[in-house]
Amino acid sequence: MDSSKTKDGGTATAGGGRREATRQKLYEAAVTLIAEQGFSATTVDEIAERAGVAKGTVYYNFASKSVLFEELLRHGVGLLTASLRDAAEKTAREGGSKVDALDAMIRAGLVFIDRYPAFTQLYVAELWRTNRAWQSTLMVVRQEAVAVVEDVLREGVAGGELSDEIDIQLTAAALVGMVLVAALDWQSFQPERSLDDVHAALSRLLQGRVSGSR
Repeated sequence: MDSSKTKDGGTATAGGGRREATRQKLYEAAVTLIAEQGFSATTVDEIAERAGVAKGTVYYNFASKSVLFEELLRHGVGLLTASLRDAAEKTAREGGSKVDALDAMIRAGLVFIDRYPAFTQLYVAELWRTNRAWQSTLMVVRQEAVAVVEDVLREGVAGGELSDEIDIQLTAAALVGMVLVAALDWQSFQPERSLDDVHAALSRLLQGRVSGSR
C-alpha cells in the first residue's frame, strides 16, 4: 500500500486507514439497523447517528443509501470468500486432503456467520429478492464465494480423491447453502449448541457418515 507523504505531512495510508475505519463503522451501523427494521425503513440519518458520524460523512463515502448497502454486501461476502480461501490454502499447506479442505471451509463459514449474524441474515434474505438495484452485484459476489468451493472440488476430482460423477457447480452451491441455512437455524432455534457441535454435524454430512456406514 502506498504510504507517500501528503501535503500536511501525514501519510496516504493514514488517511486511507481513517476512511476505511469510517466506512467500517457505517457498514456495522447499516447492517444492524437494516436487520432490525428493514432496508426501506432505515434512513441515512439513522445510519449516521448509529455510526456516530455526521450525515454528510455518509454521503462523502457513499453516493446513496442503496450504494452503501450494495457496498456492504460486496464487503461482507468478500470477507466470507477470503475466509473460505484461507481455510483451503491452510489445509493444503498442512498436507490435508481435499475433503479436509472442504471440512475446514465449512468451519470457516460457521465462524464467519457466528461473528456476523446480522449480515448473514441480510445476505440470505437478499438472495431471494429480485427487484433490488444491487441484484447483479449480489450474484457476482455470491459466485466468487461459491467458486472457491468449486476450485477445491475440481482439484479433488482431478486428483482422483472425489468422484468424477459429481456436479461441481451444484455441489459447491449446495455446500455453501448448507452452511448458511444450518448456521441460521442454529442461531435462531438451537442457540444452546456450540460451534463445535454444529461443525461436527455438518462434517458427518460431508464425509457421508450419516447412515452409520464407515
